Amino acid sequence: MTRFLRFLVIGTIGFVADAGMLWLMLATTPFGVYSARLVSIAFALLVTWLLNRLITFGPSSRHVAVEGARYGGVGIATSAINYLAYSAFLWAVPDTPVIVALVIASVVALAFSFLGYSRLVFDR
Repeated sequence: MTRFLRFLVIGTIGFVADAGMLWLMLATTPFGVYSARLVSIAFALLVTWLLNRLITFGPSSRHVAVEGARYGGVGIATSAINYLAYSAFLWAVPDTPVIVALVIASVVALAFSFLGYSRLVFDR
């Protein structure tokens, strides 16, 4: 299986983690669709870092704290792209189901995250 295909599988798991946490936050807290998404993004970022490190790319040559910080940096940048796309879509089409906005935003951020993680975090 190619590295990009493994990345897509882990991304799908991350998407499920993101969507599940978003649903949980919306169902059990007073958070709205925007603040709940910040929590779900952070959760998905942690899940994907651990799985990408274990399955997709393998550990980098850096100390785990440095690797985690770099992953977090790339993750924050791509999460900002993801969050902006999500928010813009919900703002532009307010009756859209949250999950549809989540899918669209995740696809928009996909290329940015693969390039960032493969070149800046797990480069060899």
